[in-house]
Amino acid sequence: MRLRQLTLSFPSTLYLSPVLDLLLADVPPELLPLVRLGLQEALVNAAKHGNNLDPSKTIRVHYEGRADGWYWVIEDQGPGCPRDCDCLPEGPEWSWESGRGLYILHQVFDRVEWCDQRQRLHLTKRLPEAR
Repeated sequence: MRLRQLTLSFPSTLYLSPVLDLLLADVPPELLPLVRLGLQEALVNAAKHGNNLDPSKTIRVHYEGRADGWYWVIEDQGPGCPRDCDCLPEGPEWSWESGRGLYILHQVFDRVEWCDQRQRLHLTKRLPEAR
């Protein structure tokens, strides 16, 4: 059962509050702060690291709310990132800032998967009873 589907396209910006409100409208209050943090991190990464905050480039987000959870696909127009960028670095080169966003994504979402040379990010958050 599909509850709601939405596709948005907006310029690369860090002013994300209205976008987040639309993309999180179906998430229940008890999960909202955590999921909002994760989704905000993903959108900031797309704007900042993917599109270099270039306002002529857009971020496209497709959202589906279903009976078993929520699904987002975030796409930027950047050059993509290296194959190993979805793994947290280990050892002395790791720092809170360099791995913070990726760490948050992997803690918040049940599925974090990059596609198309890492320009498209799939995020899934399942309902607790659907896991």
